Amino acid sequence: MVNPKCVEKETPTVEAKPKMEQEKSRGRQIGIMGGTFNPVHIAHLVAAEQAMTKLRLDEVWFIPDNIPPHKNSPLTSAKDRATMLDLATRDNPKFRVKLLELFRGGVSYTVDTMRYLKEKAPQNNYYLIMGSDQVNSFHTWKEAPTLAKMVTLVGIRRPGYPQDPQYPMIWVEAPDIRLSSTAIRRSVATGTSIRYLVPEAVRKYIIEKGLYLDETNI
Repeated sequence: MVNPKCVEKETPTVEAKPKMEQEKSRGRQIGIMGGTFNPVHIAHLVAAEQAMTKLRLDEVWFIPDNIPPHKNSPLTSAKDRATMLDLATRDNPKFRVKLLELFRGGVSYTVDTMRYLKEKAPQNNYYLIMGSDQVNSFHTWKEAPTLAKMVTLVGIRRPGYPQDPQYPMIWVEAPDIRLSSTAIRRSVATGTSIRYLVPEAVRKYIIEKGLYLDETNI
């Protein structure tokens, strides 16, 4: 069952309305983390937590891609990826899973998602949190100049990794956890333990569903 954090909340009660209206008027500071999350792992969560606490963000939203524009490897189903994200984030009240791109379908472009979010809640400030590889490729994203004006770009700095941002960037220092979803999938396919590399609930889900056992899909 999908956690209630994955969907929009119901209309607030009359008693809660004044507080909600006050928050709406001042806006919120929202971190955005996009990606395939195939699967989500601890490096994603650590990066989100470090950005959230150091930039004093109100929440971090995890938005899984439907079809990523820059990757060709086969994807695990949207349902499985969303469920793993839910399992990984449900113990942090400031982490939210938003399924906007999965519901929209087609190729997922961040600029389209941000246009939707800005139109829906223009009072909010959005911080696009990116890993080092995303920082270096950001200039190739769809409408990168427009996107850079819509959000504050946040880069997770990796020691010893060449950084070549083409746009203004806020840098956040985080533990150097060199881990990728590809490495997780390869470990599962080859029978290597992924304990402590992903949240335990995610590890159990991968085993239960038999995900990533086919080496041809790594």
